Amino acid sequence: MGFWGGIGAAGFGLLAFIALLIAVFSTRSSLPTFEELKSSPNGQMIRVHAVDGTVLVSMGPSYGEWISYDKIPQQMKDAMIAVEDRRFESHWGVDPWGIARGISNSLDRKGRVSAVSTITQQLARNVFLSSNRSYMRKLREAVLALAMERKFTKDQILELYLNKVYFGGGAYGIDAASRKFFGHSADRLSLAEAAIIAGLVKAPSHYSPTADAEAAVGRASVVLKVMAETGKISEATAEATDPRLVKLAPEPKQNSVRYFTDWALPQLEVLIDETDAPLEVWTTLDLGMQRAADDAIRANTPGAAQGALVSLDRDGAVRAMVGGKDYVSSIYNRATQATRQPGSAFKLFVYLAALEAGHRADDMVIDEPVTIRGWTPRNSSGRNSGEMTLRSAFAYSINTVAAKLGQEIGFGAIADMARRFGITTPVDTHPAMVLGTSDVRLIDMTRAFASVANKGVAVQPYGITRVTANGAVIYQHEVDTSHVLVAPYVAAQMTDLLQTAVATGTGRAAQIGRPVAGKTGTTTSNKDGWFVGFSSGLTTGVWMGRDDAKVVPGLQGGTAPARAFQNFMAKAVARRPVEQFETKVTLPEWQIEPEDNAYYEAPDNRLFVDADGNPIEQDQGAPGVPEGDRLDQDWLDRMTGNEPKGPPSQQQQPAPTRAPPPRQNIPAPSGAREEPARGGGGQERPIQ
Repeated sequence: MGFWGGIGAAGFGLLAFIALLIAVFSTRSSLPTFEELKSSPNGQMIRVHAVDGTVLVSMGPSYGEWISYDKIPQQMKDAMIAVEDRRFESHWGVDPWGIARGISNSLDRKGRVSAVSTITQQLARNVFLSSNRSYMRKLREAVLALAMERKFTKDQILELYLNKVYFGGGAYGIDAASRKFFGHSADRLSLAEAAIIAGLVKAPSHYSPTADAEAAVGRASVVLKVMAETGKISEATAEATDPRLVKLAPEPKQNSVRYFTDWALPQLEVLIDETDAPLEVWTTLDLGMQRAADDAIRANTPGAAQGALVSLDRDGAVRAMVGGKDYVSSIYNRATQATRQPGSAFKLFVYLAALEAGHRADDMVIDEPVTIRGWTPRNSSGRNSGEMTLRSAFAYSINTVAAKLGQEIGFGAIADMARRFGITTPVDTHPAMVLGTSDVRLIDMTRAFASVANKGVAVQPYGITRVTANGAVIYQHEVDTSHVLVAPYVAAQMTDLLQTAVATGTGRAAQIGRPVAGKTGTTTSNKDGWFVGFSSGLTTGVWMGRDDAKVVPGLQGGTAPARAFQNFMAKAVARRPVEQFETKVTLPEWQIEPEDNAYYEAPDNRLFVDADGNPIEQDQGAPGVPEGDRLDQDWLDRMTGNEPKGPPSQQQQPAPTRAPPPRQNIPAPSGAREEPARGGGGQERPIQ
């Protein structure tokens, strides 16, 4: 090279060294303090717990609690240093031998530098740089590492690294990784667990114990071997430690509970202000009830249809929520998002308004033809039964009586009652609204029934009981019992009507062997089926139907939805004491119905439509009614002493003797044709 060439090279090297020193000390002066790096935003971990403490789901990037250097187990420190940077204690932030090896290995890799970095360099990259591999980024990384070594102690650097490095599965830091994979905090890590975690840094997705347990065990064995080679542990200890014996924490359930967490977690935005610290969210969900709800919906929902269920405790705590038959295939929550017509379940508000206006359950009313503003409602049988009590009209879901009550009380008053009880969707005031033509949400309807069960005091559904951050409670739910919706005697009389509907009316399939109150709902052409009811302090709403609102043959509120309610509630209240209502069941004056007889509600308002919802012409004889519905009405007519009002060819003949209809599992009584009901409590449609 020659003398002058050597002088030039030495001068260039000196200038480069001076420039490096300037860069390092300039960078050192601009670095945040240790405390600032500890508290810098990392993203937010949210772990959601069921009522018994079981973790339901972990959300977002997971940053566990900060573990100080003196609380980090020594085997965790030793494992990480051994496998990631065995010269950590001696280098100045950059390992020249490692860099040289990385550059050499990169010559055949199109300029991409191999991932040979010290712990300090990895920390600099994680905190300040991107993961892009280039010579310029490696140079910046080296300068930052040298500057950090000048500003922080080795203990501080290792503490920062172990609390910030990514371990896969969304877990950042050893505490988050320990909680995710082993179910406990990092200050309790065993040697085998520490080896597994240390082995993750090289390739988190590949060595994750939840993704590939065999690969994780193999990598942990390598870590133990390296620890023995570097003198961190003895050969005997390495051989005696078996990573295969480590017990992994079970993965949180990801199916139907996600309907609940998707509904509950967005509420955190208005409940708390904390956006950085890891959160532990404690919820109202009861996993036993959730499993029962899943089973009930899957077992009873017709094949082509969807089903939803929500169950509220007496204070509004959501104990179970199912938004569909399978969350994986459809995340749409039909319990909280879908708006569908409730059919006769909406009569809750009609009768609440009537009771508040002065009517009583034993008042006599007349089931007779009525026309209101050009609208003529018909009963599910297409006939009328004359004089009866208000209780009977509700129990058997008589549409003409509901229409007359609406005309008397005012359709606006009924709409106001619905809004008072928590219906958040628009409620129309057309006459047909009494039969459930306004779209509602299942959770709102369930809330309304729960408020009746709560003696007229408003019930507000909630899913989050408390939130903690770093061990401190930052939110605690408080139940508000100050909002009285109706007088207690009105709620008691409404309960009287509701329990009669289950004891001897359209909701008999919902009986569970203890006092139950509830109401069915069925809409136009069997497009929606509802049952909402309560018992022993628990209120549950069930909806079934198709997402595209097409016909579901045989779907009625008193069949599949009522059976799903029964299946769920029988398990959900099994360990609760039996609670009697303030009013005893009073059967309708028509009869004490034989045990094997049941009256299944058909679509509600008899506005006849085709399968696409278009109006079609029908005569006054209601020929579209299934035979089973007509036979049931004949039987009821006989019990009231009225003459059957069947087709003209049958009116002069004696009423036929027949066996009572089957009680359950058959959608129509014996002798019914295999044909769905055509008409119902769907939307009001003008007949052209």
